[in-house]
Amino acid sequence: MAFDFKKEYRALYAPKPRPELVTVPAANYIAVRGKGDPNEADGAYQRAIGVLYAVAYTLKMSGRNGRAIEGFFDYVVPPLEGFWRQDGVDGVDYTDKSGFYWTSVIRLPEFVTREDFAWAVETAAKKKKLDCSCAEFLTIEEGLCVQMLHVGSYDDEPAAVAAMDAFLKENGYVNDFGETRLHHEIYLSDPRKTPPEKRRTVIRHPVKKG
Repeated sequence: MAFDFKKEYRALYAPKPRPELVTVPAANYIAVRGKGDPNEADGAYQRAIGVLYAVAYTLKMSGRNGRAIEGFFDYVVPPLEGFWRQDGVDGVDYTDKSGFYWTSVIRLPEFVTREDFAWAVETAAKKKKLDCSCAEFLTIEEGLCVQMLHVGSYDDEPAAVAAMDAFLKENGYVNDFGETRLHHEIYLSDPRKTPPEKRRTVIRHPVKKG
């Protein structure tokens, strides 16, 4: 059976619909950075998602593409994730989507090296006739965070954020946003197939003791 990150790392991908603390270890990702409204049709965000999945599936199917990756095992491509920030804002301002700076990512299995990654970017570009040069190999260590599962529209996320903020205040913690510690979302549902009210999203914020 294929290795499924969501099932093997349930503490990271299957939180309860209430706030909880979690320590997130370092992991490697395919990443594409950009700016602007993620809902813009054919915008930079939508193009970035295409690049992420092109590289992710090239790695997953590497054996069929002539690449023998040392330590390879079959796996389910992990869910799309996003790190979000805006100038002058701690967390996010949901009313100003055009002001978003985002880093969209898909987690990489531990066996993928930088050399394997470079091969996948080049191969995906050739096979898909897609400019994948914006993809980067990125290591992120989030450390101590608060997170919860949000079920519903992305526009309703402020209620979940408010619940997390209240939890932090009650337990002696504060948000710890910074240049590399950002509002983080993990998209467990495919928005193309799931109605807004049923979408499942992990929301995660970096924290520290108050």
